[in-house]
Amino acid sequence: MGSRWSPVGRFVRGTVVVQRRRCGKPNCHCASGEALHETTVLSYSERGRSRVVVLPPGQVDAVRAAVERYRAAQRRLEEQANAGLGGLVGAWGGRSQKAQPPRTASPPRARPSMGSSPGSGRRAPQP
Repeated sequence: MGSRWSPVGRFVRGTVVVQRRRCGKPNCHCASGEALHETTVLSYSERGRSRVVVLPPGQVDAVRAAVERYRAAQRRLEEQANAGLGGLVGAWGGRSQKAQPPRTASPPRARPSMGSSPGSGRRAPQP
């Protein structure tokens, strides 16, 4: 038999999670809270929002493997980037320049408060 087509790519960013929940039906075995329903999902973020995709039971292992490949590739890339940075810094002979804060306009001068309590910096009107 031929292998079935799988929508799982070589790399998948996210986390495989088993969610446990009650279904809400009063007569279900999960109503007591002891035996909850389980669903395996892929949790990921997109544009700053958390998203989940329910995984079919036959795809869970493939998605887990793709997530692990992604994490391994990410670690390798981080190591290579750090090695490149080390080579660049080493090529400069260890000379580093102090980070300069970005130039901005001079800070605004503090204005005296508008209250008339003692020590507020506001003078009483002259008679």
